[in-house]
Order: sequence, then C-alpha cells, then structure tokens
Amino acid sequence: MNGFSMPSPPGSVPFTRRRFLSRNAMGVGSVALAWLLREERLLGTPSNIPRGPQSFDLRQRDPVRPARARAMISLFMHGGPSHIDLFDPKPELSRRSGEDYSGEVTFSFVDRASKKLFGSPWKFRNCGESGTAVSELLPHFSRIVDDVTVIRSMHTDINGHEPSIWFMNTGRAQPGRPALGSWLTYGLGAESQSLPAYVVLTDPGGHPVDGVRNWSNGFMPPLFQGTVVRSAEPRILNLDPPPRLKGGPQERNLALLARLNREHLERHPGESDLEARIASYELAARMQTAAKEALDLTGESEATRRLYGLEDPVTREYGTRCLIARRLVERGVRFVQLFVNGQIWDNHESIQSNLATCCRKTDQPSAALVTDLKARGLLDTTIVHWGGEIGRLPVTENHGAAEKAGRDHNGQGFSCWVAGGGFRGGMTYGATDEFGHRAVVDPVSPNDYHATLLHLFGLDPNQLVYHQNGREQRITDGQPCRVVKEILRDA
Repeated sequence: MNGFSMPSPPGSVPFTRRRFLSRNAMGVGSVALAWLLREERLLGTPSNIPRGPQSFDLRQRDPVRPARARAMISLFMHGGPSHIDLFDPKPELSRRSGEDYSGEVTFSFVDRASKKLFGSPWKFRNCGESGTAVSELLPHFSRIVDDVTVIRSMHTDINGHEPSIWFMNTGRAQPGRPALGSWLTYGLGAESQSLPAYVVLTDPGGHPVDGVRNWSNGFMPPLFQGTVVRSAEPRILNLDPPPRLKGGPQERNLALLARLNREHLERHPGESDLEARIASYELAARMQTAAKEALDLTGESEATRRLYGLEDPVTREYGTRCLIARRLVERGVRFVQLFVNGQIWDNHESIQSNLATCCRKTDQPSAALVTDLKARGLLDTTIVHWGGEIGRLPVTENHGAAEKAGRDHNGQGFSCWVAGGGFRGGMTYGATDEFGHRAVVDPVSPNDYHATLLHLFGLDPNQLVYHQNGREQRITDGQPCRVVKEILRDA
C-alpha cells in the first residue's frame, strides 16, 4: 500500500494512516477531516487532477462578477408534480375533457395509456397583486405569489425519471456527473468554516429515486459531495467522539494525524491522499459545536413553529426540514437541497387523492420558507427553487373509475417556481400549449436554468470549468444555453 507507515515491532501489523483512521476516527467522519486537512494545506492533491488554477478546497472565492445570490435552497419534488393541476390552468383542456386528444403523445406506460383529455378536477384563482393563477390545492403558495416567478415552460424532452433528474440536477441526461450543489461549492467555496458548504436533507420515508447519486460529486473530488443531514436524531452520525476521547485525547489524535499527513505529503507530493481518499470523512472537529447549534430548533419562537406547520402532524416533518434549511443558510451554508422519499409526485393513478396528499405535506412549509427568509432580510440573497424533473400529460391513464384516474409522465413541458436571489417576483414566464403538453413560448431547458442560476451567483457558465483527464467539463456540458434575463430583477 502506498502511504506513510510508522515502524512497528517484528511480527506486528504496520501502523499506517489507514489503520490509525480505522481505529481512532473519534467521530471525525467523511467530508470533515478531509476538509480540515485541506484548510491547513495538509492534504495532498489527487494525482489525476492537473496542477494549475483549479482549487480543491472550500475556501471562499470571489465570483467573476457582482453576485446577487450567495445561497440556494432547492426543494426538489421527485416524481413530476402535475403542472396543469397546480400552476398552469388550461381552460381549453377543461372544456374538452373526455374528448380524444389529436396530438402525438409519448407514453411511458402504453398498457395503461389513453388519449382521453383529462381536465383538472381543481379550481384555479388569481392571487396576489400580480394576479397569478394558482390551484386551490396550494392555499399557502397563493399568499407568496408576489415574491416568486412561476416558470411554465420548463422541458427536458425526456419522459423518464432518472434521465430527467440527472438533466435537472447535473446538466446532462446521463449519470456520473457532479450535482448542482457540487458545481456551486467548487466555484465559490464555503462561507462558513464550521459547517459544510453543501447539505442534503433527506426524507424519513427513504431516499429519493436514484438515491445518493442525487448529491454526488461525480468526477470532482469527494470534498464537493453533499453532506447528508438525516431526518431523525442523531441528524449527523458519529459527530461526537466517545466520552473517553473527548477533549485532550481527541486533540492529540488529530495533531498526530495532521503530522502523519504532513510527512506523507512530503514523501509523496501530488498523490491522492486519505483514500480520496478515504473519500469522505464528515465535517467534524469544528462541526461538533456549530452543527449542533444549527440543527437545534428549541430556540425558535412559537410563531415561527406555527408558520412552518410544526404543530401539525401532516406538515411537521417537511416543515422541520425547511426550517433547518433556513437556519443553515443563515449560518453560511452555500447550498441546501431537500428531497422527498421515492417519487411521491408520480401520480399515475388516483391523482385526485394522491396529489392532494403531496400538497398538504409540502405547501405550507415551502411557502413559510419564503416568508421567513423575506422577514429576516435573507430572501434578497437566497434563491429558493421548487420543482421536479418532469410534469404530467393532459390525458388520463384510464384506470376505470374516475377516482382511479392518473396522469403519465410529460417531459415536454412543466412548471417550477423560483424566488429570491435576484429573481423577479409576481410574474409567470413562458407557456405550454392550450392543453399543457408542450412548452411553446419561451421554453427553458435545464441548461438555461443552470446558466441563469450561475449568473445570479456571479459565475459565468462558460468559464466555470473543471479539468478532467484533459477535458474541460462544464455544468452545461457545452450545450447551447442562455441566461433567462427576463425573469431577473434589473437585468
């Protein structure tokens, strides 16, 4: 094994850094120890990474142009929320409900397919000073419409969940690339030196579709991977050392580990270190205090708890995570992403009951997050995104009885909303056709979306480059893209 090893008595197992870590990790887990060693310039640069202007630490870096946003919270809704039932009313679809659709349709489940148009069972009303049309399923969202832009012309042109998720989350419809949070932390580093730059808040019901790849660092070093904060206590595993190792013992062990790595770096300059290396320790030492404080909600007021719905069993869990997200960006975390379990919005059947259930879980907490950020003066510099990877078709998946009807996948046109961080409020942008099937006015691709986000963070999507094996990698992957300036304030 390459690496530093200390002399050992005859017949004993060599005392290596790897053995030291396996026996003495003391709760210093994945991303953190690597992060701390890089902070002290004690961690070697992986040998497959070119030397030069690339930076592989989380030190805060200046954007290339004045930035409007410094943090982002993504409320990712796996499964494909039905835009035509939530954000994109279609009177013609309602008028012709039950008729055969004359357009071409790509079905994901042909055996359950139907070309019968299916008008929304829910009413829409114009809300706020902007008069934005919102479904009755979203009473709380209706109160914040003047702070958000609803984009009605998103499209991936792919119906499958995973490829569309990869496209929305990484910039390309293939797996193995860094997530958006990885690109932002690579480009800008961390504001906080005591908390991770990129945090993932998972659902107690389980991981989303495609699991941990949703927050993967891809071809970047593990330093840029999302740090998972669990949905239940302990929210971060192994954050505390065993009682016998607290204080002096831990400090001495960390000092020894730092010395071992310094000597290893001197012996093997440029070699990938700590198993890349030991590929993800947890942001530990400094997190042992900072993370506990950030995740402790006991100091939040009763009014705040009510705002997020923490007193209601239906909204308590998602509301808790939204409140934690606010606390994290308030303390300097760059990117926070909340996921739902599985793909709860994938309403192939019984959409009338299932869609309502999804909305009851997420509507109040999502709106509360925007309201709370605004009240604290954080919305101007914090982007909030709500949306999934696809929408739903305007025709029914015919399950017989009306209450069993659902909608199949639709990657040709769907909606999301964004708020804060330089986005305009009180507007809708783009449009799908009269049935809500395809984006036909001002279409926005995932590459356009990413270019616009990077622009608000003061980054140029063409200049944010990662060098991998001699190839220049970008989040837009060289695909045509534009900054959607029409939805930006003072663009």
